[in-house]
Amino acid sequence: MEAETVIEIRGLTNRFGKTVVHDNLSLDVMRGEVLGVVGASGSGKSVLLRSIVGLMTPSAGQITMLGTDVLRASAADRAAASARTGVMFQDGALFSALSVRENVEAPMRERLAVDAETRRALADLRISMVGLPPEAGDLFPADLSGGMRKRAGLARALSLDPEILFLDEPTAGLDPIGASAFDSLVTSMRATLGLTVFLVTHDLDTLQATCDRIAVLAERRVLVSGTMAELRNVDDPWVHSYFHGPRAHAALAAAVG
Repeated sequence: MEAETVIEIRGLTNRFGKTVVHDNLSLDVMRGEVLGVVGASGSGKSVLLRSIVGLMTPSAGQITMLGTDVLRASAADRAAASARTGVMFQDGALFSALSVRENVEAPMRERLAVDAETRRALADLRISMVGLPPEAGDLFPADLSGGMRKRAGLARALSLDPEILFLDEPTAGLDPIGASAFDSLVTSMRATLGLTVFLVTHDLDTLQATCDRIAVLAERRVLVSGTMAELRNVDDPWVHSYFHGPRAHAALAAAVG
């Protein structure tokens, strides 16, 4: 059976003044896959993510997500598509004045017509799912370690039981043990919940541990996509350097070992 395309991007262009970040970029994301997005600094990885989720409007192009043309649909249709996704930004991007539980409840308050007791129970379930202890729900972001903030951000991203999960540099700033634990959590959540994951990262260990396919942003477009093994055979200077450098060899050795 042919895989279903859940995100289709065609001819995407993003400009900031005279600076062109993306020029005629196209990319498909298939249901159930973990797609890693990599590229040099300034290649527009996070800009691409923000364009897909509707936080910025591209200069040109088309983005279809879950059957909805997110750039041209009505506000109601865009909101309905957005409710089927979850986004985790760098360092969790939690509301500092709210407890962890209140952070996880925030999307429910906006989208779900449920009572306070049900919201609390659903939030506590999400908090448990990401491996945080029950007492973490009463803590504030300032009380959390970096790894706990990441997990709390993931719990909030999962608040509405999304079909597509967007992760922006989820392991940045974590020590190797914490990063490995978070990679395992993402893999587990993907399998348990049937998620499609769009993952922006520079972490080769994360790519090796979690991704089915990797898209390389370069020259203002998706230069190439494929498995890590396929990308190791690509004849491009940046791609070769990235996937054959010391860190790439270490990530591959760790995976094999």
